[in-house]
Amino acid sequence: MKVLLGLSGGVDSAVSAYLLLKAGHEVTGCFMRNWDALANGDYLGNPTINNDQCPQEKDYDDAQKVADKLGIKLLRIDYIKEYWDNVFTYLIKEYECGRTPNPDIFCNKYIKFGPFLKYAKEHGYDAIAMGHYAKRIDKDGVAYLLKSFDKNKDQTYFLSQISQEQLSFCLFPLGDIDKPEVRRIAHELDLESVMDKKDSTGICFIGERNFKDFLKNYIPAQRGDIIDIEGHRKVGEHEGAMYYTIGQRKGLGIGGIHGEEAKGWFVVDKDVKKNILYVASGDESGYLYSKGCTVTNLNWISKKPEDNQRLNAKFRYRQADNPIIIKEINDEQITLEFVEPIKAVTPGQAAVIYDGDICLGGGLIDKVIK
Repeated sequence: MKVLLGLSGGVDSAVSAYLLLKAGHEVTGCFMRNWDALANGDYLGNPTINNDQCPQEKDYDDAQKVADKLGIKLLRIDYIKEYWDNVFTYLIKEYECGRTPNPDIFCNKYIKFGPFLKYAKEHGYDAIAMGHYAKRIDKDGVAYLLKSFDKNKDQTYFLSQISQEQLSFCLFPLGDIDKPEVRRIAHELDLESVMDKKDSTGICFIGERNFKDFLKNYIPAQRGDIIDIEGHRKVGEHEGAMYYTIGQRKGLGIGGIHGEEAKGWFVVDKDVKKNILYVASGDESGYLYSKGCTVTNLNWISKKPEDNQRLNAKFRYRQADNPIIIKEINDEQITLEFVEPIKAVTPGQAAVIYDGDICLGGGLIDKVIK
């Protein structure tokens, strides 16, 4: 089979290339360039611009070294406009509305499984492949997305918005092995550029930079009050309510208050229009735990759940499965009833629904039911 593999310059996609070759496939690598720091105005306060080489170019060089070592061709394709139009613009709008988005989910839907997949089909490839930790099985003509063997690295959460057509055209070579085995194979192959390379975290183009500082390039800082939601008093100032997320404890800049026991402050709510950040201290149960939520922007990969069906859900990556009951399901929205209260379910983030190991799909959290 002729396969076009997303080769990112990391160890996972590198070992994926090897496993595909080992299985007898004809493999071509493709480095997807999704961000142009200078063109997108990201040079403002960006320390990587002054370095000898920005992280994305280093990743490309590492991918080329892997391709050379394995004897495969490496393409380099720009999806900068597509990423800006379909992923980054969405991220900024969500933050401006006070929500907390997950752009990696939409990068998969609109880039890696969008124009990349279209390119593969137009150029005669039989399948695309990714270095995600996920599995695909086919049954009765339907493709199902399953959790990977390595549950600690499972990435089906980030794939919850892809379609049946997209899944049906994709291979996941790492579905049945764990991360230590991936590292072992990379060492065995002497893939020097990636075998000990640190895993990427967060949003790829931001790298190791502070996310709040990055956002300031696009959403100007606007100082406002931090209000104690219980005492109705000002306890500090923030740089912009949109920069903070529900449950956040670090980076609030609230010092100790004279005569009061220090219990630590955390974000419980925010009013972006009035630019007010609400915080509380002590017991989290009354503020951060909820009993349900409504979910919109629905996408079902293989089968749609039924009303009153008991399933599991994740509301953050690597979160444990949470038992939920589907309520009031229709084509536009579903309501999830939590069997037990769940902490820090946040509007804008993804709610991903599972039936055992099968990822059914999901949507975006619209409202939280306290």
